[in-house]
Amino acid sequence: MAHRPAYDGLGQGAERAPTKLRFASRSQEYSRSWIHGYVLRLAWSDVVIVALAVIVAQLVRFGAESPLIPNGATRVPATLVSVTLGVTWILALRAFHTLDRRIVGSGSQEYSRVVTACLSVFGVLAMVDLLFRLNIARGFIAIALPAGTVALLLARWAWRQRLGRQRMGSKNLEHVLVVGSVRSAVPMIERLAKQPNLGFRVVGLCLPSRDGYRDFVTAGETRVPVYGTFDDVCNSVVESGATTVAVTSAEALGHDAMQALSWDLEGLDVDMMVSPGVTDVAGPRVMIRPVAGLPLLHIDKPRYEGANRFRKAVVDRVGAGLIVTCLAPVFAVIAIAIKLDSDGPIFYRATRVGLNNGTFSMWKFRSMVQGADALKENLRASNEGSGVLFKMRDDPRITKVGAFIRRYSLDELPQLFNVLGGTMSLVGPRPPLPDEVEKYDGRVARRMLVKPGMTGLWQVSGRSDLSWEESVRLDLSYVENWSIMQDALIMWRTIKAVVAKDGAY
Repeated sequence: MAHRPAYDGLGQGAERAPTKLRFASRSQEYSRSWIHGYVLRLAWSDVVIVALAVIVAQLVRFGAESPLIPNGATRVPATLVSVTLGVTWILALRAFHTLDRRIVGSGSQEYSRVVTACLSVFGVLAMVDLLFRLNIARGFIAIALPAGTVALLLARWAWRQRLGRQRMGSKNLEHVLVVGSVRSAVPMIERLAKQPNLGFRVVGLCLPSRDGYRDFVTAGETRVPVYGTFDDVCNSVVESGATTVAVTSAEALGHDAMQALSWDLEGLDVDMMVSPGVTDVAGPRVMIRPVAGLPLLHIDKPRYEGANRFRKAVVDRVGAGLIVTCLAPVFAVIAIAIKLDSDGPIFYRATRVGLNNGTFSMWKFRSMVQGADALKENLRASNEGSGVLFKMRDDPRITKVGAFIRRYSLDELPQLFNVLGGTMSLVGPRPPLPDEVEKYDGRVARRMLVKPGMTGLWQVSGRSDLSWEESVRLDLSYVENWSIMQDALIMWRTIKAVVAKDGAY
């Protein structure tokens, strides 16, 4: 398709002023007032939480009757220390853009920025205190930091849960007009439809040209009306009531037309997003890098070695040790129940493939009758899995106790010993069987670049209800974009999924 007509249709030069005036009233009609209110509520909750954390820390450290007690080498009153800390803390939260409307309400970046801001404040205070030997109530700071940081994260989570419920009820949504070819638009429409809690509803589509034009496009169970071509984007925004324009075929639209489109959308209170065409690559690996006036997407290589691996290993060992210590009574109860329910050992050891295709014995509580592996071939005809996975919703090999511990994923608790031994991680791809790995192609084999995990994106996204292809996609997305904050979110979501028994059988 020639790009010139699209560019002319979007307007340039002397025609730009009428274009803006033409759509000026639209920004009033479709203003996304909910996001401004949501951000304002976040800001006030931050202020209240920081104030409470500082006040509680002062009361615990100095007592209720001594707000003016001198503190440190400079003999500064305790109240002045508290006020200074509170103001600095709030300013840090703003400096790290924790209220950026592009990241609030979804993704791990919001939590990451909150944690970074909190650690930065107290890191700087610690260095200043040490450098100038101020000796300002270190116990006071030790109380305020963890209490305030945890409270800020919990508040953000609570606000997001409320927003997610509203979005599931079709409130506070971003109405998306997709601009691109059918081939590039359909995957985006399907992904957004599968996660309605993200708040994106596709309301229309603009195709590259009239060639192959149709009235609507079907993506999965979603039927999206076609409003026009690239020449009709601005009119389509008004007609569809879109609040976001998502371009999935930037190469077809052309650089000049992309720039003109961004100009024309300025007066419409509409966000513009551009899909780079690189799937499942996100987070710190992606950076916009301007080169010769062109905004190039710089994608770092996945980092599996060095400090990242060391940090993950420390978190795994410490976390597994604490969990084993706390759940020791649960281990004992499950072991007794298994022994009383059926003949056979308490534990089941299965050969799995781990880091760099090395094999290891994965520990689980036995949930099937003894010799269950030998019975698998007789059940192949009833396999409900796809790809190389074997799954059955009503597997006759499962014992009564086994059905219960599987429902709540308690059979997987002994994998904590694998984590302590270094063959598994708390979070990672699903540990595959050797016969599964033999059927992997080069793309799927990238799952083996990191240790398998007790839980992962597959665990919190449907578990046994997922298809083979979707499980692979989630595992690869985790491998490519690993971060400590992502691990923390997956662990939290795992607890929720286990309690809700989502996809467990």
